[in-house]
Amino acid sequence: MKSDNALKMLGLAAKAGKVASGEFMTENAVKSGGAALVIVAEDASENTKKKFRNMCEYYKVPVRIHGIKEELGHFTGKQFRASLAITDKGLAQAVMKKMD
Repeated sequence: MKSDNALKMLGLAAKAGKVASGEFMTENAVKSGGAALVIVAEDASENTKKKFRNMCEYYKVPVRIHGIKEELGHFTGKQFRASLAITDKGLAQAVMKKMD
């Protein structure tokens, strides 16, 4: 499991309660305008990636394909997570900076 800085930031965001994880919660965060960044696991299904790419494009939310389900789950203190949304603008910006 690679422990990159973006994933460590994700852990901080989760501890701060600024992460909506799991498909249902991620979708709610995007549609309610609460998502500042959506992250989809590299090993998520093509269907899931496409769904969130399209949804995020429509709602003007940045989206990144990063990490694998196990890592996204691990760093947010959950089991496997295919998708999650960071709900804090500052944290989202910091995570994107580490990814790009």
